Amino acid sequence: MLKYAFRRILGMIPMLFLISIVVFTLAKLMPGDSFSGEIDPTKTNPQYIAEMREKLGYNDPLPQQYFRWIGNFVEGDFGKSARYKIKVSDVISEKLPNTLLLGFSSLLITYILAFFMGLYSGRKPYTVADNLIGGLNYLGLSIPSFIAGVFAIFLFSFTLGWFPSNGSIDIGMTEGTLEYWLSRLHHVFLPAVVLGLLSTASYTQFLRNDIIENSRKDFVRTARAKGTAEKKIYNVHILRNSIIPLITFLGFDLVAIISGAIITETIFTYPGLGQLFLQSVGTRDYPVLMTLTMLFSFLTLIGNLVADILYGVVDPRIRLD
Repeated sequence: MLKYAFRRILGMIPMLFLISIVVFTLAKLMPGDSFSGEIDPTKTNPQYIAEMREKLGYNDPLPQQYFRWIGNFVEGDFGKSARYKIKVSDVISEKLPNTLLLGFSSLLITYILAFFMGLYSGRKPYTVADNLIGGLNYLGLSIPSFIAGVFAIFLFSFTLGWFPSNGSIDIGMTEGTLEYWLSRLHHVFLPAVVLGLLSTASYTQFLRNDIIENSRKDFVRTARAKGTAEKKIYNVHILRNSIIPLITFLGFDLVAIISGAIITETIFTYPGLGQLFLQSVGTRDYPVLMTLTMLFSFLTLIGNLVADILYGVVDPRIRLD
């Protein structure tokens, strides 16, 4: 297992190198540069602009600019944000806790609901309750996230007034107090539910279908013929094999914990990395944009690795070596 993980990590190095070239190239193909976000060209002396571009190295050959950027990036220097006028690492670290809270909350909602609904539907297929759960799942799959978010804000924020429609905490809260954390949970609950319920639909159907398929296999018939209790058959023999597909999703969900749901964070004006990513595109804040893109790419590779390792943990028949 350790050898497999080590080989996979070594294999990520050339892949990340290629991704960095693509990210840098796309950033250079976009109009303007990070200096454009710091000034107003109509009110700034053109000579000053030319001197600053030369000083910042924007007139250097592209290979020289790339190796300077990637060298600083490897050393942990991600540059300075053109919008916030502070280090990119400080901007990201400020938004990261909000995205982590949203991601873990949505995952908790997703896996708890998907597990119990999928288990019930799989054990009692084609019943009224199973058809009802299936109908709700297909409804959830058919509703785009931005429509679900807008509807949730209209109903639960504007109409009922149960939850706030934006922000991550009430004004005037003292950090570390009970009221502070209750306020954060109050703000994150609605976007987490919207984000979590949309994923719950597909997860529930995957688990249900796998339970039904595994319940018809020979090893289950053998267990029933030996007089094994039905509860033990489902909880030990069937369920352990049926949750393997969900392990794949867990690896990719680790990416969602950090990157967040860009659309959901934007709709709820939730100050996380997803909203920061969109804002950096609109304001040409290329240092932030390039850093987040590299971060999301790295986490995608890590998510794949975690999913493969968990495969071997859940199902010993899968040999990673």
